[in-house]
Amino acid sequence: MKLKKVTQQLLHNDNLIYTFIRSGVASQTSGWTDFAVSFIFFAWVHCTPWLSTALGAVAGGVVNCVLNYRFTFHAEGVDWRAVAVKFFMVWVGSFLLNSFGTQVLYYLIQNLDWLEEIGFKRDGYFAAARLFVALIVSWGWNFLLQRYFVYRVTRFDPLAIRAVSRLIPSLR
Repeated sequence: MKLKKVTQQLLHNDNLIYTFIRSGVASQTSGWTDFAVSFIFFAWVHCTPWLSTALGAVAGGVVNCVLNYRFTFHAEGVDWRAVAVKFFMVWVGSFLLNSFGTQVLYYLIQNLDWLEEIGFKRDGYFAAARLFVALIVSWGWNFLLQRYFVYRVTRFDPLAIRAVSRLIPSLR
């Protein structure tokens, strides 16, 4: 009986902890989708690495957006066109923060000799910078903006809906 109650809370309770757990599941699912699509297009379709990676990123982003809409944030009352625009804005911000944040942190730590003294190798600096920045951006940018902006009705929604309707008239 307790397992059924915990399962129901995990799936339907919108408090911060349960939502964060669901967000992790959606993130992992979209990450694996990204990787699988990238690999398929590179290994089997013989696309270039950049195109394979880009196609994987788009597929992973779509999966993440849909899972978050239905499963993570239970946003059925929010117009999907507004969600798409807001998600894209957050995704672009995440891309920029991850790219430049990793670059900046890498350059800040690359000459810290004490890191080698505690066991880091020079090649590991990039991995450490990438992981640290990815976690900070994931929690402090993606999760918070998705929870409080993307998957909620906001004053920005009518503008986003109008923009989509003008760009793609068939989606009115």
